This record gives sequence, structure tokens and C-alpha cells, in this order.
Amino acid sequence: MHGFETRAIHAGQEPDPRTGAVIPPIYATSTYAQDGVGGLREGYEYSRTANPTRTALEECVAALEGGSRGLAFASGMAAEDTLLRTVLRPGDHVVIPDDAYGGTFRLISKVAERWGISWTPAAVASVASVRAAVRPETKVIWVETPTNPLLGVADIAALSAVARDAEALLVVDNTFATPYLQLPLSLGADVVVHSTTKYCGGHSDVVGGVLVVSDAGLGDELAYHQNAIGAIAGPFDAWLVSRGLKTLAVRMDRHCDNAERVVDLLLQHPRVSQVLYPGLAEHPGHDVAVKQMSRFGGMVSFRMVDGEQAAVDVCDRARLFTLAESLGGIESLIEHPGRMTHASAAGSALEVPADLVRLSVGIETVDDILADLRQALG
Repeated sequence: MHGFETRAIHAGQEPDPRTGAVIPPIYATSTYAQDGVGGLREGYEYSRTANPTRTALEECVAALEGGSRGLAFASGMAAEDTLLRTVLRPGDHVVIPDDAYGGTFRLISKVAERWGISWTPAAVASVASVRAAVRPETKVIWVETPTNPLLGVADIAALSAVARDAEALLVVDNTFATPYLQLPLSLGADVVVHSTTKYCGGHSDVVGGVLVVSDAGLGDELAYHQNAIGAIAGPFDAWLVSRGLKTLAVRMDRHCDNAERVVDLLLQHPRVSQVLYPGLAEHPGHDVAVKQMSRFGGMVSFRMVDGEQAAVDVCDRARLFTLAESLGGIESLIEHPGRMTHASAAGSALEVPADLVRLSVGIETVDDILADLRQALG
């Protein structure tokens, strides 16, 4: 098998057979001429069902994750919704992280619950907690690792055993780690989810999502529902994500380098009470992270000694760091999860600490990143 960088550049990306264009074109079309009734050219008939630009992305991301099939959607939430509606029925139960991404929590607690799906939060860093949350009707164990925003680490291999015992699917949101740093399917996961808006696209200019599976039968079921539900990635969005994947490896190396320097600064700052980063030896999930990740990513969270207002003030004072939701782009972002990305979890078992600040460390000159953090912290 070719190396990661080679696959990122070439998988699904054959030069255009007609013109020789080394970058496949954007197929901005809704329908396809047929050579007689039912005579489809390479299987294409309507772009909700399939589009060559989307196919190229799906083949690439499947190759990077080591899966049999990839499916590209209009957003990460569209991917999640399609997955849940494919594998769940009324009366089924889902285990979710106790600090799950706010959008995932909202989808399950406010949308899926109305259709008869129950759920239980569990600390996914604890195999025992996840096992205790499993019920006879559990069909999905949903894991983020690292989690958003507390950067907890789940032992994917151990949880895959829990899922097998429960005859449930293990779903891993790999958005933070990316396939460059972590390969959940190789560790026993059944489905990998990405918001390709984040590191896969990498330039804060596209919204998208993907699912990758090992089992071909599950892939066929998901493809059926993808077509039936219709929240597919458009050709230009698919092309942008494909372009982003080509540089994922080099970007992730810089994200990791810069994040490690940021962690060093935060550890020494008297106004910071705690730094959350899996690369730290004192992080409770560090040993598992070392086992299943090649490096520890570009996301860093920290808590302020002086509480919520101090955290908000740091966000307001940042200048190079842009105050914004989302993550994984080339630029550094800062946010207050309790009032921004995780506001939907307020008052629930998934509420995040009010004194928490989350950083998406970009690929700018690291000295500029550090200088901005110093002045923002005061």
C-alpha cells in the first residue's frame, strides 16, 4: 500500500481521460445522458445518487481511513443524521460521550429522541462507564476521541470489544484526530464520522461531512439512505475537500508542532488552572493516546483560575486568534464553549465548565501565536 501522503494526493484522483487534466474537473451537472434506456455511462444517472466529483472524494477518504466505502454529505450533521436513521429504529438506545459535540447532542436529544430513540451519556475515556451505560436495546456506541471540547481519549480497541459484546455498532468521530493521526477502523470501529468542514477541508471555506465503513453491506445501506434522504455534498464542496486532503499531512504536522508550543506556554501561565491536551504525560488518557495516535493534534483546551468571566475576557482580547466557532482551519481560532459551540448542552449532563477556553491552533508563525496568547491572558 502506498503511504498516506501518496494516497491523499492520488486515491480517486485519476487524470481526466479526455483532456489529461491532472486534477479531475468539477462535474457541475445534475443529470447524465444515457446511451439508450438504462444505458448509464459508468453508472451515473442523477447527481443526488452519484456525481464523479463526489465519487473522487469518497474514494480518497475511504483509502485514507482504510475503509471499504466512503460517503460524502452536505455537512457533518447530515452524515450523522443519515447514519442514525439507517441503523436505528424506534425503541433503540445510543451511548454518547458525556462531553459530546453540541451538534451531536442536539441531534440525538432534540431530534432523534422525538422518534423513539433513547440515549445515555457516559465518560468514553472509561471503558467501565461505557459498559455500564449499555442496555439490551443499545444499537450504537458513539465515541469522539479526542472529545470536544474536553479532549478526553477513548480506547477504541477496548470499546470495540464492548460494542461486539452488546451487538452494537461502534461509531468514532475522528474529526479532531483525522486519518493522518488515528485510524479507528483498524482498531475495531465499525463507522468513522468526519466533519470535513474541519481539518479535512482545512481552509474554513467549505461545509461537509463523510462516513467511512469497513463492512460493504453497511456501506450499501448507508448509500441507499444517502440517496433517499438527499443531503449530499455538492460537486464544488466535494472538490474543495478533495483539494484539502492533498495537504492534510503537512498541515497536521504544523498544527501539532504549534499546539505543543502553545501547551508549553499555558502550563507556565499563573492564570491558567488546567491544560487539557492528550500529549501531556499527566493527561489521564495519555497512555491510550500514545497507543492509538501518531501525534496529538492541534486542539488545546484550558481552564482559567479566575472563572467564567476571565475565560470570556481571554477570548475577547485575542487578536491573531479569531473569535469564532468551528476548528481545523489554517487560521487559529479561540472560543468559549459554554456560550458558543456547546451552548445547546447547558443545563444537561453534558454541560461544559464555564471557565473553559478552546483553541484551534492554526499554522501561522508560532511566535506570533504565542505572543497573541500572552497578551490575551494578560
